[in-house]
Amino acid sequence: MPIQKISIVPTWSFRDDQGRTLDPQLFGLLKCIEDDGKLTAAAAKVGISYRHAWNQLNKWSDFFGSDLVTLEKGRGARLTHLGEKLLWAEKRVIARLEPQLDNITSELNIELSRLLAGVRPGLRLHASHGYAVELLPRFTEEFELDLQYKPGQEALAAMAREQCDLAGFHLPVSVISDEMMGWIDKLLKPRAHRIICFITRQQGLMVRPGNPLNIRGLDDLYRPDVRFINRDKESGTRKLLEELLQRSGKRIEDCNDTPNAEFTHSAVAAHIASGMADVGFGVQAAASQFGLDFIPQAEERYLLACHQRTLETPVMQTLLTTLKSDDFRSAVDDLPGYSAEHSGELISLQELLAGAGR
Repeated sequence: MPIQKISIVPTWSFRDDQGRTLDPQLFGLLKCIEDDGKLTAAAAKVGISYRHAWNQLNKWSDFFGSDLVTLEKGRGARLTHLGEKLLWAEKRVIARLEPQLDNITSELNIELSRLLAGVRPGLRLHASHGYAVELLPRFTEEFELDLQYKPGQEALAAMAREQCDLAGFHLPVSVISDEMMGWIDKLLKPRAHRIICFITRQQGLMVRPGNPLNIRGLDDLYRPDVRFINRDKESGTRKLLEELLQRSGKRIEDCNDTPNAEFTHSAVAAHIASGMADVGFGVQAAASQFGLDFIPQAEERYLLACHQRTLETPVMQTLLTTLKSDDFRSAVDDLPGYSAEHSGELISLQELLAGAGR
């Protein structure tokens, strides 16, 4: 019997001062209208009739006191400004909550699997959130993968305390900063740990389509007319940006950033796509997901670390085989700016540091 899986997704509930509420099915309809520009096609995609879709739009328009979609003869359907804002709000919420929801989902599915199918071999992976690591649960059905998203440094610390079997973190391909070198020296030991190559990815500036403010590089983050959305202080992506700025004698504190900070690449991209910021720093895949332009700034390696004794276990060998498989590498290579050319290959800590100029 197949193992049942739990999936957790956020839902919206709208209520006005008269107690009226509306079904959040509308978001799927708005998304399909945005994609296809036709109400008939959008209704078919969400599995409702054209008449029901039309009634839904009328109810929501009445609820908000403004149209969400306009229908024009010969031109199909398009979202109004309000419709666009509602859809971007939903996308931003999902992007921001995704790591936390995935963590809870992983925990619940592990418990469910133990109850329904008994204890299977498993690996505990604490890892920095990213598009490629998100793919892993799809390719690890032969064993239980307990995937918890943590900042890279925190993941390595958890492995040192034996709270997880694997730690996922990322480092720039170019010279590693003294700060990064400090926590690597503290948390990884040459004789005890091995490094597994996972993927490489492009990091850079995400800007609105067409780059209307003519943003060309990191210097533009200091322009008074450019609103910059930053990452949270513990993220490896923010530390990479800080290092790039520091090399040119600049400080991230002096950027013209917005009051908020986001916790994922996709949340940064959603922030820009919704018009709340002009530029952010993150991976190319996030820019592509939200239709943004991308200006490359650095290449970095996403790596996995484990104890030598973990490497010798059968379940770990299964994971290495998965990482080297054509199916997994193809899935990663489909992500814009990602490469899985060396996925699953082993290197020593000395080799890693030598390749980074140490």
